This record gives sequence, C-alpha cells and structure tokens, in this order.
Amino acid sequence: MPELIKLYIRNVLIGFAIAAVFVGLLLWFNVMNLWHLVSSSDAGILAAVVLWFAHGIVFAGVQFAWAVMAMAEREDSGPRGGTPVAAREFLTVPVPVEEPNARNRQLQRRR
Repeated sequence: MPELIKLYIRNVLIGFAIAAVFVGLLLWFNVMNLWHLVSSSDAGILAAVVLWFAHGIVFAGVQFAWAVMAMAEREDSGPRGGTPVAAREFLTVPVPVEEPNARNRQLQRRR
C-alpha cells in the first residue's frame, strides 16, 4: 500500500479516536444536558453515533491536515530549483515624460 494511503488511514483513525474521547467527555460532563437527552430517548444511541461520526469527520480532517503540514521542509534548507524567490523591496524607476505641448510641436514640424 502506498505511504500516502497509510498516512491517511492512520490519521483518520486517530481523528475518530479523538472524536470518541470528545463525545464521551461531552456526555460525561452532561454539556447542554446531552446525557439526559441520549439516555432518555429511544433514538439516543443513534444520536450519539451521529454526533461521534460528525465530529470524527472534522477531527480526522484536521488531524490529516496537521500531519501533512508537519511534513514541510525547514526554511533553512534554502531555495530549491523551480522555487520562485520573493523580491525583498520595490525600487522606484524614474521614467522621463515629455510635455504634451512639446510632443505636439515635434509632430507638427515633421509634417
């Protein structure tokens, strides 16, 4: 199996595990009376599973993004081939501009 697929599956599992802990803590601390709603409703288990799955999708995405961004190279490695170098500062360049009347005079003399 390719390394990228392994990385993705590993981080998705980590994200869903974090989501399970998070939903467990929400129910344990009875945030917004969730434990009462889950325990007293006939669809409480389904609600807890949907809550875990929704949070799992979010946490898995964040976990995978974090893992990918952590793979970035260090800045001290210097520029590589094909990497554009940003300009440090903008320099002004003087551009000579003729007066409009002087240009008209030159055009009239040529005719």
